Amino acid sequence: MAPPLRAWIRLPSGRRLDLLSPTPFDWTEEDLAIGLSRTFRWGGHSIWPGAPLSVAQHSLAVLALRQARATLTPAQARRELLHDAEEGLINFDCISPLKPFLGAGFAELQARLQSVIALRYGLPAWTPEERRAHKACDIALAAAEAVHVAGWTRAEVRGTLGIRAKVMEEDPLVAPYGGEPWRPWPPELAAERFLTMLANL
Repeated sequence: MAPPLRAWIRLPSGRRLDLLSPTPFDWTEEDLAIGLSRTFRWGGHSIWPGAPLSVAQHSLAVLALRQARATLTPAQARRELLHDAEEGLINFDCISPLKPFLGAGFAELQARLQSVIALRYGLPAWTPEERRAHKACDIALAAAEAVHVAGWTRAEVRGTLGIRAKVMEEDPLVAPYGGEPWRPWPPELAAERFLTMLANL
């Protein structure tokens, strides 16, 4: 008799996250920060030697850009910071060309995790206006990351990736953290900064 399929994963804290039936109590903040700091955007591809861009750093950048454009409540700011949080729990940021092949099952898994994350952190539902404002920042960061981190040309951003946003030159994370614009942070630093921001919110 074959053993039952395992649907849970072990997190750094030792806790188990059941992917089929997650609860808001299955991870620690450190688990989330570590996971996001070790989950890479752009498939891990980077023009910076040995330095892929983490979802943790991207999440902080989206929050910083949103805060530069509007005044947010703490709950709204948490929602910006945690907009990709489920990726840190499964250590996977799916690149766009792969998404059509993963099907409804993966989308359902993401939705389950997003639901328990929203419950744990008291995230308000998006209004249409807030969703548009968030997406504008997320897309603007994607365009900038494509050029400054992943090595796409500006023409490819528009023609191949289909992103119409203007490519920003100014890194929104330089003002609060310093450092070289667009340089990906080491995972340990990304986790520390993400965890501090989450605690502050």
